[in-house]
Amino acid sequence: MTVRFPTPHILIDGQWRDAERGETLPVEDPSTGETFAHIAAGTARDVDVAVAAARTALAGEWGAMPAFERGRILARIGHAVLDQIDDLAHLEARDVGKPLKQARADVVALARYLEFYAGAADKIHGETIPFQAGYTVYTLREPHGVTGHIIPWNYPMQIIGRSVTAALVMGNAAVLKPAEQASLTSLAFARIATEAGLPAGALNVVTGLGAVVGAALAGHRDVNHVSFTGSTGVGVEIQKAAADNAVPVTLELGGKSPQIVFDDADLDKALPFLVNAGIQNAGQTCSAGSRILIQRGVHDRLLAKLVERYQALTAGPALADHDLGPLISAKQKAMVSAYLELGRQEGLIAAEGRVSHDAPAGGHYVPPTLFARVTADHRLAQEEIFGPAVVVIPFDTEDEAVAIANGTAFGLVAGVWTADGGRQMRMAKRLQAGQVFLNNYGAAGGVELPFGGVGKSGHGREKGFEALYGFSTLKTVAAHHG
Repeated sequence: MTVRFPTPHILIDGQWRDAERGETLPVEDPSTGETFAHIAAGTARDVDVAVAAARTALAGEWGAMPAFERGRILARIGHAVLDQIDDLAHLEARDVGKPLKQARADVVALARYLEFYAGAADKIHGETIPFQAGYTVYTLREPHGVTGHIIPWNYPMQIIGRSVTAALVMGNAAVLKPAEQASLTSLAFARIATEAGLPAGALNVVTGLGAVVGAALAGHRDVNHVSFTGSTGVGVEIQKAAADNAVPVTLELGGKSPQIVFDDADLDKALPFLVNAGIQNAGQTCSAGSRILIQRGVHDRLLAKLVERYQALTAGPALADHDLGPLISAKQKAMVSAYLELGRQEGLIAAEGRVSHDAPAGGHYVPPTLFARVTADHRLAQEEIFGPAVVVIPFDTEDEAVAIANGTAFGLVAGVWTADGGRQMRMAKRLQAGQVFLNNYGAAGGVELPFGGVGKSGHGREKGFEALYGFSTLKTVAAHHG
């Protein structure tokens, strides 16, 4: 596939330009290990100029625009995204390494976010508050101002949808820093947005290294809110940088999410979710179902089914559309491979898939791997591997399942499989997670459903109306009229 637009530019104030120093970074195809494009290597000075452009937009056309008109612009962008679904899907598949069918699903999700937030633009209301005689008190929802968005390489389009578009619809002006490993669909989205009529400066995109551009954006004194999705360690540094300016931060970080299967569960219904949630995007998903907890009464039977499914899985080139693609980089492959080797040395591997015969030698492939006989405190059950590696852990009682599920530093999502309605309600309350799925996992990625974590999975919520509240600030007005 040929990239159909020049990639080594940044977008500031509606204009595409070279980075300050004119330097670029290579873009690698994870399926082959080969460079197929370049992006601009932005600088802290580029961030300064982008933030100033956003501030100017707030003082001008964008800041004065009524909410319904912002919604109309987002709706036009959403239609344009769908019009370019094939190009965007191929670009994402090649840039990230995910199978083409998953990349297409991400384009559709981005368009759905735009549809949802376009319709919500004029539906965020304040309230009146009963107060003392002689007063009328009401609240206003207002934008923070300039919002900074630092997004990861695993789901660029989806996270633009849930983060950037939510900020825009609330009237903020945004500066986006995509991950240097996968920036191309962020640039493509910005082109679509400007062509659809988004005013200059409302969205600015500065590519480059996280240690340079990301650090400058997180700590910028004229940024009013920072949104970050990525690793827990980097998230902590982002929050520290933003704290120097006393601005709010939304952090969506790592996970070690459990799927808990009780004896009375519908195993045939659960099985596809148990498999797919661990291998989607080659396991490079914060909400991956990377721990499967199985009650002993069905443990051996379900484990046998999982082994059969895993042995049939194939990793291969993204555009070949196998079950999963490569990992994002050689560095990521080395990290995941170390975990796989640990499990191999300890005799914990229950099943492995395969890497396809058409996988180029330079690609970053690992076989999807299922571990069994793993204790709940083992490294494989405690640490985020961020690859297609899933552990199976047996349990006896409901209390034990809760203790194991809550027994990591993370708390992003959880799944519960049981026909017992009372148990469903108890488990939903007891599990420490931002989302709990009962007899499903992921709820088809519903954009309406608030998403975020607890513990080292972060704080704040994206998706749904909660994202709009997070990308706004509440002003209370107390009028005394006697």
